[in-house]
Amino acid sequence: MPTSEQTLRILEEENKRLKRAVDELSILNDLARAIGASLNTQEIIQTIVRRSLRAIGAEQGVITLVEEQSHQSMKTLIRTMVSSREQEHFHFNQALLGWMHLNRKPLVINDPKNDERFRGIPWDSSVHSLLAVPMMAKSELRGVLTVYNKKEGKPFAEDDQRLLAIIAGQSGQVVENARLYETEKALVKMQEEVRLAARIQTELLPKAPPSLPGYEIVGRTIPAQEVGGDYFDFIPIDDTHLAFCIGDVTGKGLPASLLMANLQATLRGQTLTSGSPKTCLERSNQLLYQSTSPEKFATLFYAIIDLRNHHLHYANAGHDNPYLCSGKGIQRLKVGGIPLGMLPDFGFEQESVSLDESSLLVAYSDGVTEAMNAQEEMFGEERIAAVIDQHKNVPPAELIEHLVSAVKTFAAGHPQSDDITVVVMRRTRS
Repeated sequence: MPTSEQTLRILEEENKRLKRAVDELSILNDLARAIGASLNTQEIIQTIVRRSLRAIGAEQGVITLVEEQSHQSMKTLIRTMVSSREQEHFHFNQALLGWMHLNRKPLVINDPKNDERFRGIPWDSSVHSLLAVPMMAKSELRGVLTVYNKKEGKPFAEDDQRLLAIIAGQSGQVVENARLYETEKALVKMQEEVRLAARIQTELLPKAPPSLPGYEIVGRTIPAQEVGGDYFDFIPIDDTHLAFCIGDVTGKGLPASLLMANLQATLRGQTLTSGSPKTCLERSNQLLYQSTSPEKFATLFYAIIDLRNHHLHYANAGHDNPYLCSGKGIQRLKVGGIPLGMLPDFGFEQESVSLDESSLLVAYSDGVTEAMNAQEEMFGEERIAAVIDQHKNVPPAELIEHLVSAVKTFAAGHPQSDDITVVVMRRTRS
């Protein structure tokens, strides 16, 4: 039977245990209230770190969030110190992260330099001890809560480990929810910006085909994404001359759309001052080369219609050669050159062709020729020529519809991988 002294010690120990349990419950309750009402990741993390340092009695703390797409990547979101003296901020070691991925349980290191589990790992001289615990969400490691250097030089105890593990367990899903909420907000904002960019890009394209005596000309573009890099334009020069073009800049999406806007501004300015397709492309090439990075360039077919003499003057900067249907049948325009923006100086060729009363020009981007079906076969030039030959007598807008429909039928639901743009010009009378 225990003596009164032993009974007193037992009661004292039990009293300490109960007091510690009450303190821990108070800490956890206060933490839950503090982080439960917030959806700001930085604010939540800072609260967790500060309260963990007070609860454990450590000098410095950090939460490292693990990127979901890679177990090898990590991002430190907050590091907080509570000691009054200046100290270097510690970085969570990659070896510790690897250990946490494998074991997913608390880790106590009270003698870093002599710990056999991390032999050969260089430690900062001011790191005397650390305690790291996993932050889990839906059975996945989402982060690591680490505190450094127990105050007064003490080692981290089992009670510290248990309490910090409870804090991390309580906080892991809260942090993950806040991060997902902020990611969703960023995505919604980005989608809105893309929609705005798409609207701006649409407004840059011709709103309606020009009204030309003796001619019809129509263009259409279908971007693979909300915004794209294909471009077509109709630029009046004077009462008897109209410039038109079709282009394709490198890439897709927002970067391509920005380069497209740059190309449009350049071409419109040069069209009114250059006088010929050759000169326009040479000047535009120099300007584009000077204002873009080496990997950015654009293919472009550029032509001027002489409405009085019925001639087409054109130059080509690396674009697919258009088809010309006339009394001589269907042929490809042959003059070409390199894409704009590849070299600072390049002498483009220029050619002229007569337009008889049956002339029909069909220009298109490589989104037409390179459209693929489920077997990864490309639509190709022969199918384009066949559609043109079959529908060469219909109005230009209708011909574009037939060509786009043929591409979609061929693809049979296979996702569109590139922008599709078509421009059709027909001479209707003398």
